[in-house]
Amino acid sequence: MNQRIRFGLMASLAWLLGICGPSHLNAGELLSGAAFKALDCDDTLVIGGSIGPGHAVGQEGQLRASAVVIQAPDGTRACLVACDVLMIERDILDDAARQISEKIGVPFDSVLINATHTHHAPTTASIHGYTREEKFTRYVAAKAVEAAIEANKRLQPVKFRFRQGEESSVGRNSRLALADGTIFWVGAMTDALRPTGPFDPQLPVLAFDRKDGTPEAVLFNHSTHTIGTLKPGVRSPSFYGLAAQELEKERGGTFLFFEGASGSTHNLDLKTAEALIRIKSAVADTLDKAPHRELNRVTGLRAEIPLTIRKFDEATEDAAVVAYCTKRQPAPYHEKTIAIFRDMRKQLVDRQGQQRKSWVQAIVLGDVAIVGVPGEFFTVLGEEIKLRSPYRYTYVFELANDYVGYIPDSKGFDRGGYQVWMGLHSYLTKGSGEKIVDTAVDLLNQIQAKTKATH
Repeated sequence: MNQRIRFGLMASLAWLLGICGPSHLNAGELLSGAAFKALDCDDTLVIGGSIGPGHAVGQEGQLRASAVVIQAPDGTRACLVACDVLMIERDILDDAARQISEKIGVPFDSVLINATHTHHAPTTASIHGYTREEKFTRYVAAKAVEAAIEANKRLQPVKFRFRQGEESSVGRNSRLALADGTIFWVGAMTDALRPTGPFDPQLPVLAFDRKDGTPEAVLFNHSTHTIGTLKPGVRSPSFYGLAAQELEKERGGTFLFFEGASGSTHNLDLKTAEALIRIKSAVADTLDKAPHRELNRVTGLRAEIPLTIRKFDEATEDAAVVAYCTKRQPAPYHEKTIAIFRDMRKQLVDRQGQQRKSWVQAIVLGDVAIVGVPGEFFTVLGEEIKLRSPYRYTYVFELANDYVGYIPDSKGFDRGGYQVWMGLHSYLTKGSGEKIVDTAVDLLNQIQAKTKATH
């Protein structure tokens, strides 16, 4: 039997057996429930997010797996999960999504699991100079399933509110053209000339309010790398997650952040405390102004696409890394960085030309579309999806359902820089980003056509 059909039948059976939520709820209502599970960890685990391995001492805020389940009046359902880690690959997330599908009756195509991309949590991927913390990674996936089950138990009648807000000062395009012809990564920016791509300031807020008007779930999305802690050297969900947790204390409910297309954008200017204040203010202001909106149907589709590991010339790759790091990084740190990149390329030599299958996903909530992409997506590609989408309100959730490294556009690929240096963080062929865009737009068009055909 086709695996997708089998999981669909099992999910339907779970629903019929009555394990998918409170039995007293009436059909024809919009329902939602949200919950989170804390990700407990200690100082012994290697932190993901730097070039070399490191450790944190202590923690600020909570690291979480947060879930929201949505059931439209016609019975269609979706589950969105955000995990406060750097990224997770599909060998872990496929199983977690299928467990969620089986246990709460949401179609596999409508389960999205996203990493918030905090650089201050134990590593859940083998990248740069360290390997993933295997036990912790599987623990995160288990907590994602638990959060989804708990959210499903909380299903209750809600009203949907939505508004597209904006925050244009937290982050900017960070791939700056430098006077020597290279692209900025680290080091001094005194010779920066101009950005090489856009910054996306959109900050959508989706709210599901209980009958008493308090929030059950609030989702928001923004497109800047999740880097920075209030205290030095600690584990942290960073400014997005900290803002969400502060808003929860003030407003109630569960606030979930989903990372946008931020492969080419960073916060280069603000201290973490100020970034937190600005994001929190923007989310609160957008939430307060968000009007009620119809949400009568939920539709999800996934497409599995082949992506190719590119071929590379060792001498050319090494020369680019050596030239930049020797000039821009202090000794002896640059030597360690160069060695790490050499080791990553050694791991990829025998994989050149091989294909790696991954997911592209679209979920439409009423007339608000969400696209899940499996890596660190350049902002220009996210904006291209938005421009070509048949839905006016379309948002990209990167690092969804898998991790395949940085995903640049073709022009960005040709410009070079850290994000396209060959390594475990960047190994796809040129044009992969455009292929993902085409697939995403096709999924959105399919959903729109299907929706029109049923009305």
